[in-house]
Amino acid sequence: MDEGTSGDNGTAAEVVIPVNGAALQAHLAIPSQAAGIVVFVHGSGSSRHSPRNQYVARLLRDAGLGTLLFDLLNESEENDRGNVFDIGLLAGRLTEVLSWLRARPAAHGLPVGLFGASTGAAAALWAASNGNADVAAVVSRGGRPDLAGGHLAEVRAPTLLIVGGLDHTVLELNERAAAQLTCEHAVEIVPGATHLFQEPGTLQQAAALARDWLVRYVR
Repeated sequence: MDEGTSGDNGTAAEVVIPVNGAALQAHLAIPSQAAGIVVFVHGSGSSRHSPRNQYVARLLRDAGLGTLLFDLLNESEENDRGNVFDIGLLAGRLTEVLSWLRARPAAHGLPVGLFGASTGAAAALWAASNGNADVAAVVSRGGRPDLAGGHLAEVRAPTLLIVGGLDHTVLELNERAAAQLTCEHAVEIVPGATHLFQEPGTLQQAAALARDWLVRYVR
């Protein structure tokens, strides 16, 4: 059931997304005359309420893109840590969510991009590797794209990997993953940032990089 507003300024609603074996809580916001929609795929220990993702989502909506923030797992599923790191499960769940989104009248015909963080970035790339997914672009922030494994070479969507300059281990893993990508891609390093981009100004830099990439390709 939707609970929100709809009008000249667009649509904003709390929604429940039915997927195989679960019902996922989500927030869908589509500005009027949106050029596309970005689906957020959070990582372990996070949710649709993540302040970092909500900040990026506001930036994207200001740039004319819709956003969908949803919980990959319900509360009972999150209690099993194995689910949190089951990239195949998360990617399959994301694929179902994308099908649900495209069936909504407000999203009809709009290109879709993915914004992933931590393990969610691997799920985003895994889902994007499916030729039927029709993903316009992928952005990873502090992600673990390496966990997508052999699916990386099948990704066709332009992909941006954003990593903190002080997040040394994850930076190395991102560079290895980038070497496996055959699509248009780039690695952007935010100087002075650790894994969660908590240092002053670093989240803003990462968000601006993500916005520019998604505005460029999700149209």
